[in-house]
Amino acid sequence: MNKTVVDYKNFYYPPGGILMWIIIFLELITFGAALVAMVYYGKLEADVFHASRLHLNTTIGTINTIFLITSGFFMANSVSFLKEGNITKASLFLKLTMLGGLLFLGLKGFEYYEKIEAGLTIGNNTFFTFYWMLTLFHVIHVLVGLVILASVYMGLKKNKLKIIIEDVEASAAFWHMCDLIWLLLFPIIYLLF
Repeated sequence: MNKTVVDYKNFYYPPGGILMWIIIFLELITFGAALVAMVYYGKLEADVFHASRLHLNTTIGTINTIFLITSGFFMANSVSFLKEGNITKASLFLKLTMLGGLLFLGLKGFEYYEKIEAGLTIGNNTFFTFYWMLTLFHVIHVLVGLVILASVYMGLKKNKLKIIIEDVEASAAFWHMCDLIWLLLFPIIYLLF
């Protein structure tokens, strides 16, 4: 078991820093506004939205939800083990977190392929415009999150003597934001209409 020295800034300093939380709130507001607009247009075009939603694979959406929730659990464990000074377990759970993100992206890529093959692209109708814009924007966030997590993982591997816990908590906050956004997207896109 590798031990580390954990550096804490201030008890009142939010995990990940104030800037990270501003970004998270702005992202949640952006996705929230888009989802409200989707629900609004869904009421205007109820038949189109319902018929379009039936083309989505709820099983794939559910499995992807499980991938992200599980990866969020692994991320929380990674932070917890790091705070205990256990770099070995923190690294393991960070790798499991990234695996969950990669599985999500792989399955989402398969789903996108199916939609493109069926001709259900962004210009198909209003429902699929929202579907593609919201899910692709979320995929970009997951990709950015994976890059952040990979850089944190490399930092854990290189610098075993001193880790700034706020950096790890910032990456965790961003990753949990990706989880939360998906938990908002999934029921509205895959189940509501």
